[in-house]
Amino acid sequence: MILAILDDLMFTSKIRTTAQHAGATIAFARSSQGALDQMRAEAPSLVIFDLNNPRTDPMGTLAAMQADASLTAIPTLGFVSHVDTATIDAARAAGIGTVVARSAFATNLADILRGTP
Repeated sequence: MILAILDDLMFTSKIRTTAQHAGATIAFARSSQGALDQMRAEAPSLVIFDLNNPRTDPMGTLAAMQADASLTAIPTLGFVSHVDTATIDAARAAGIGTVVARSAFATNLADILRGTP
């Protein structure tokens, strides 16, 4: 199961549709606490973050994952506007595994969901 933390309807729809075609199981969380609760209930194979959406508190969620020994090994990937270098740097400092531009995320989504980015 892959967990996506976002509340953007366009990306939610795109991820859901692509996951169905790729044969991937996807779950969604719209808040940091909801995401952390889901991760603790069932460790996902990947957590996807919309790094440009402060409503989902991606940096806080990453920090909470780093502080919880049961969550630190979960792979993470964040997508972000390629010109938002401050967010990219903050995500890397917070411990994100991979950062990709929004356009690259959209283009490579099927491979990402299959585990072959």
